[in-house]
Amino acid sequence: MAKSPPGKDDALLQRVARYPTVALVLQGGGALGAYQCGVYQSLHDAGIEPNWIAGISIGAINAALIAGNPPEHRLDALQGFWDDICQPAGNAALPALWVRTMLGSIPTTPGLDAWAASASAFAALWQGQQGFFTPRLVPPFALSNGSPQATSFYDTSALHDSLERRVDFDRINSGKDGMRLTVGAVDVESGNFRYFDSLHDRIGPAHIMASGALPPAFPAVRIEGREYWDGGLVSNTPLEHVLDGWPRQDTLAFQVDLWSARGEIPKTLMDVLERAKDIQYSSRTRHGTDMVARTQELRTTLTKLIEHLPDGKVPEEFKDVLAPWLDDRVFNIVHLIYQANPCEEQFKDYAFGTRMMREHWDAGLADTSRTLQHPEFFDLPDRRKGFALHDVHRRIQKTRPTDF
Repeated sequence: MAKSPPGKDDALLQRVARYPTVALVLQGGGALGAYQCGVYQSLHDAGIEPNWIAGISIGAINAALIAGNPPEHRLDALQGFWDDICQPAGNAALPALWVRTMLGSIPTTPGLDAWAASASAFAALWQGQQGFFTPRLVPPFALSNGSPQATSFYDTSALHDSLERRVDFDRINSGKDGMRLTVGAVDVESGNFRYFDSLHDRIGPAHIMASGALPPAFPAVRIEGREYWDGGLVSNTPLEHVLDGWPRQDTLAFQVDLWSARGEIPKTLMDVLERAKDIQYSSRTRHGTDMVARTQELRTTLTKLIEHLPDGKVPEEFKDVLAPWLDDRVFNIVHLIYQANPCEEQFKDYAFGTRMMREHWDAGLADTSRTLQHPEFFDLPDRRKGFALHDVHRRIQKTRPTDF
């Protein structure tokens, strides 16, 4: 991995300490999730520990690994989990280890990276990934009984064991370290999205697995008599849930996206498939930032309007209704977006090779380190405006989320 940034910036930590809520918001994106580990490592090394982590799919798994361990063990838990799941399951494990050892001694080139990524994706489809999922012996097309075997291509019981081994769910549910965990999933029957939140729900392995149960690869997960699929089917970004939190507090949210909404016009069919994925799974971040901007503008406008009322006060009969819209809490969203390597294609979210995992992790570490070199990003936003958006890749503060 890339070398961690040395030391801690006391001035930066003082800026961050002004926010009662420091949230780490993690998108879904399969193998790309190692980028989120690099982001967390950089924050951890800088002395910034979120008190609320919200995730979808692989983001939910990373979130559980962080929330379910004491600060001094979180990086080890993340590294151990990713080292495991980047190894093929079954008979391909030993040949893959030999190939990766050989590749480790060869200098990186775009062509070699492209070959390694495609080989890892093929291995994932064929053999599954250690500690994560394995292919079913009987194809689901041969069954029609509504069982997990009939409705999915892979068995995820290995993921349950990995979570049990690496995550202390008692710690999550006790709220130790003041850490709050939220994961999202969708009800298979109703189609409704649901957030499972440690503030209100007792979280277990099933909740994390439900958030990542992407059909038809993985089976639905049963919780309280209901079947749930991957939350990314409805919303791949739990940012809105964090921003809708009540009672509202000044909030610093590190929004970590694995899919970029921006991209070039496709030239091949494979480009089309990749671009479609990027757009599909990145869109909710834009919607979330758009909603917070409009909401904060509405609050500002209402406050100005009330100033023109007699005595500058809200009529007694409207106080309770308007109270939620009249606070002066602010939201600062620091955006970190994985910039895909040119060698990656539409299979980048299931190319679980060690080589690409290290590149993703290092990219998250580097992007966050650069972000932390801009202390002005962490100033409290102007309360008359109510929000701020920052992205180190664009290096300017946005006034409209549609600029993303």
